[in-house]
Amino acid sequence: MPLHVPPAPAPALRSVLAALGSPTAVREARTPTLRAAQGPLSPELPLPVHVLEHVTPGGTSPTRLAGWRFMIRGGERALAAADTMLTPDGWAFSHFFEGPYLASTERALRHAEAMPMPCQPRLLSVPELYMLTLWLHRDCTDDGAEGPLAPADLLVPLAPAPPGIAAHRPHRVAELLQVLTLRLTPAPLLRSPA
Repeated sequence: MPLHVPPAPAPALRSVLAALGSPTAVREARTPTLRAAQGPLSPELPLPVHVLEHVTPGGTSPTRLAGWRFMIRGGERALAAADTMLTPDGWAFSHFFEGPYLASTERALRHAEAMPMPCQPRLLSVPELYMLTLWLHRDCTDDGAEGPLAPADLLVPLAPAPPGIAAHRPHRVAELLQVLTLRLTPAPLLRSPA
């Protein structure tokens, strides 16, 4: 089943294309693979990056759109990723990067394509746990910038996942949020003997 990838805002794409065309931006990037790449590079598979600020036993805060991530392809594989961010002047290039989330995102997307349900892929960051998940949003008509976590959505933790959370295992939203709540809720203090 093909994924319904939302189109990225045109200014976000233009900012990544401009950065790819800038020898300075590529040369100064901390991405040895990107700097050594031969041939054309293309930004593909734009994914909206949402942030979940707070997870508590009472529920979660709404997600907010923080940026768009593009996979930078050279030949047959992704060599790096490019993040964009929303500034007061609109969408702007943020940085290039590589690392384990790149391969993990591609792996999770391949598995998602094999699922029987239609979905819109997004990334969901949980900063409190240094965690990134592939968010498979069931409402494919959303524009990628909107849409809350819905009970039918799936979250797939990307590797490296926090200890005790299995990477690449799809979870219903409520199931994973319960685990996150346990991870983020401080243990009660023990009383000292009287």
